[in-house]
Amino acid sequence: MLIDLIAMIAIGAFIIGVYLLANRVAGRRLPKWLMPAAIGAAVISFAVWNEYTWYGRVTSALPDTVAVVMPVTESNLWRPWTYVAPVTTRFIAVDRGAVQRSEARPELVRTEALLVQRWAGTQRVPVAFDCAGDRRADLVAASLGADGTLTGGAWQPVAADDPMLRAACGQG
Repeated sequence: MLIDLIAMIAIGAFIIGVYLLANRVAGRRLPKWLMPAAIGAAVISFAVWNEYTWYGRVTSALPDTVAVVMPVTESNLWRPWTYVAPVTTRFIAVDRGAVQRSEARPELVRTEALLVQRWAGTQRVPVAFDCAGDRRADLVAASLGADGTLTGGAWQPVAADDPMLRAACGQG
């Protein structure tokens, strides 16, 4: 968020420079209201561009082993343009490179779900999946033994076409 603020200040300073140069070239005939209007338009345009391109910039920087499974879009009253086109501000991804299969029960896999949100640090949540039984277990306070037994947690049923299950099990 600090970088966004610094970028907006830099854009405002750039627009001031452009206005002063254009005003000098025009023989000091540009209206005085034009400078704050141009700064406001430039800063708002940058903020909107930055919001709408964040998701694409972040996901393109992810390694190939990370599969984005659930982008979350939202609209807000203080950003009225998001009612026309909702903006993606967070997403869930599965790190397929961190998948570990149980030797005793190969249908059980353990991996990490990545919770990525704009202006917040990425959280890594250990998750287990039962690929044959269409179940998921969060391993924050639980563990999955080498023999496939879940301790301290409970399996939650998920749909067979759940994007997290499909990504972790290598089906998507």
